[in-house]
Amino acid sequence: MVWHGESTLPPVDFIAIPGGFSYGDYLRAGAIAARSPVMASVVKKASAGIPVLGICNGFQVLTECGLLPGTLLRNRNLKFICKTVTLKVATSNSIFTSDFERNRTVSMPIAHNDGNYYADPETLKSLNSENRIAFHYCMKDGSVNDDKSPNGSQMSIAGILSKSRRVLGMMPHPERATDFEHGSTDGKAMFSALMNELI
Repeated sequence: MVWHGESTLPPVDFIAIPGGFSYGDYLRAGAIAARSPVMASVVKKASAGIPVLGICNGFQVLTECGLLPGTLLRNRNLKFICKTVTLKVATSNSIFTSDFERNRTVSMPIAHNDGNYYADPETLKSLNSENRIAFHYCMKDGSVNDDKSPNGSQMSIAGILSKSRRVLGMMPHPERATDFEHGSTDGKAMFSALMNELI
């Protein structure tokens, strides 16, 4: 673990930016944390190809620091959402999703107040055409319906990849879907894919 006030990161093979409401999200979700001293080093490492995973508030931080496009707005219903959702794997072409079968449905929990993904039309077009959408929120049968997205995300986007495909931001929590006692083990595939890549 590295304190946000540090100015450099030690040699690492992988960086995870966890969820958690940094600075209480008082200004804007992830906005203040994205300017923490350590983030300059995170951006530098990402530019050098070190994989970066941002989950929930970590996704918000990655958009605020410019490693991922778009932003996360308040949920459509303006309420905090905490529940397990169904996701559709949109691509298996990344080090994070290579152990998932494309179009497979998985279950993972969400717990956020600002998970409504928004980007301009050109960005959305690029994400789609470059196969950089990692996960969509979906119905139990795998159908994607923007009106049924739990938070109002455009194109029901639950996670996206950087141009290098080595930075992933996602609102659902794969780390909370690794134990049967927690309701799902679908998140394990992400960590097994990462282990296969990094070891």
